[in-house]
Amino acid sequence: MDSAFSLAQLRAFAVAADTGSFTAAAQELKISQPAASELVRRVEAAYRLPLFVRAGRRLRLTPAGDELLVWARHILAAVDGADQALRELRGLERGRASFGVLKNASYYLLSDLAERFHREHPGVQVRLVGQNSAEVADAVRSGELEAGLAVLPVSLEGISATRLLDDEVVWVSADPARTARPVTMQDVARIPLVLYDAHYAWRDPTRSQLADRAADAGVDLDVVIEVETVEAALELVARGVGDTMVSRAVAASDTMPPGLGTVGFAQPMYDTIALLTRDDTVLSPGTRRLVDMATEMMFHRRA
Repeated sequence: MDSAFSLAQLRAFAVAADTGSFTAAAQELKISQPAASELVRRVEAAYRLPLFVRAGRRLRLTPAGDELLVWARHILAAVDGADQALRELRGLERGRASFGVLKNASYYLLSDLAERFHREHPGVQVRLVGQNSAEVADAVRSGELEAGLAVLPVSLEGISATRLLDDEVVWVSADPARTARPVTMQDVARIPLVLYDAHYAWRDPTRSQLADRAADAGVDLDVVIEVETVEAALELVARGVGDTMVSRAVAASDTMPPGLGTVGFAQPMYDTIALLTRDDTVLSPGTRRLVDMATEMMFHRRA
């Protein structure tokens, strides 16, 4: 059986219950007082139940009115939420977006992502979080972030990864002899290493690849210094402390100190950058737009 009330009737009833009078409800709804009263009267007539006791200047809810008000609030909240979502989808006029980006995001043309998004959608609150890839994956998995960019491999339990870009990892040294030919794991084992991302250490995806290769080759790595940032590692390499590895994006940037050489691995190594989303969630319109912008920038770099 079809319900005997419309959204307009439910809204008139709920506002009348909140304000205590049809006159106040009519003012809030911007309709006439008789129209507001008639909307509620039709519901009462359809169910043959009074919703208000009309005594004195203030309306009082009957037991039937108390029961209906609970459901009316739920229904109106759902309708208003759907309306807001569609308006955000159409014009991104408001809302919020949360997105995880690579700690080295600037090397992938992502440094202007927040500025560009804000310029196009000033009413949307933006939260961009730069983290290690393992942290991005954990944040997406827990729901702290709606989506994010990460370097694979990371744990994909409960999340999905869309591959966007493969960026070659190269060896960096101040000694020309060490970059004269592609490096093997036997070469790496003989070189003092300066590695970045000290906090996550071997859980970092790029360092994890190096560790796996060392294990497969049966060699040990000589890590002399660990620092947090790639810039700090490159400065130490420039001073002759040891060698490191970076992505091609970093190697091609202005961050590279003068006098450093680069060469690929004998068995090429890549940072695979992927978009992470949770399996059981639908992205908000704002985050979806951020994802589209970031993906566009990544593909622009690849081209």
